[in-house]
Amino acid sequence: MTNLRIVQSDDRSDSDLDDEILESARVELLAQSKAIAALSLRIDINFQNCIERVSQCRGRLVFCGIGKSGHIGKKLAATFSCSGTSSVFLHAGEAAHGDLGMVGPNDLVLLISNSGETEEVLRLVPFLREIGAEIIALVGNRSSPIARSADLVLDVSIERESCPHDLVPTTSSLAALAMGDALAMAVMRTRRFSKIDFQKYHPGGSLGQKLATKVRDVMQRQPLPTCSSACSVREMLQRMSNGHCGLIIVVDESKTPVGLVTDGDLRRALQRHTDLRSLPVSDIMTAKPVTIHEDANIRDARERMHRLRLKALVVVDSEERVTGVIEIFGDQPVD
Repeated sequence: MTNLRIVQSDDRSDSDLDDEILESARVELLAQSKAIAALSLRIDINFQNCIERVSQCRGRLVFCGIGKSGHIGKKLAATFSCSGTSSVFLHAGEAAHGDLGMVGPNDLVLLISNSGETEEVLRLVPFLREIGAEIIALVGNRSSPIARSADLVLDVSIERESCPHDLVPTTSSLAALAMGDALAMAVMRTRRFSKIDFQKYHPGGSLGQKLATKVRDVMQRQPLPTCSSACSVREMLQRMSNGHCGLIIVVDESKTPVGLVTDGDLRRALQRHTDLRSLPVSDIMTAKPVTIHEDANIRDARERMHRLRLKALVVVDSEERVTGVIEIFGDQPVD
């Protein structure tokens, strides 16, 4: 006998199905953002205690988890490490087979588990206690065994996963990551971790290059367009053209900058005078030009130029003498 199967037809078009899927993605993103926003209500005295424990830790911060929580642990260990807190990741499964040896009595262990009942993580607690390490639990259930066994608990519980079946770790993983990142940045601020400190741990890549490159490495040195304040505009224009900067730096006898003449200064002067050529430069220059030290980093130069809407900065040394000019970030119009 042949088995018959009744299949209900779906009258929706492919376009309708696509729209429904896209809308569900939007709803899921909004739900995840709501879950992250809810974590801000848990930044309390308990979170402050975690900041103090991590900041005062004499050993390393050890992140431990398995599965998706393990992936979050790896990322958080990397975040803490590059922001000044020596951190490593311990795989919960491998820990019971020798890797537990990386944990010392001065270490602080952060156990990550959404359920708070992960067997591979929970069975490590007695051994961690025997070693003498303190424990912070990053869990989605404050009443769970892992939470109860910890010294401190960070609650990252959520209402549900964004998965349509409420099964795939999605929102829970995001919540754990966000809370861990918030702790990392709070510890970073507590330790007054600076840009210079960051560069020590991040010498490579575009971020390291931005922080390591100094103004002196990219400034224009020669030909450096300079003149005195008594110089005539006629002579100044010739020097300005030879400098290929669209500006000229006005200096005194000690090479200290006292003024600056840009294309914009020339345009404004032409509106006031019919003939500029015989005038002294002091009549048209902008006095007290903005300077930057040659040892400053490129990021500082960029920020100053954008904030002040400048095309160029005059570069000086420790004795305030002109050593160059930098205009590589001149994407803002000169006023």
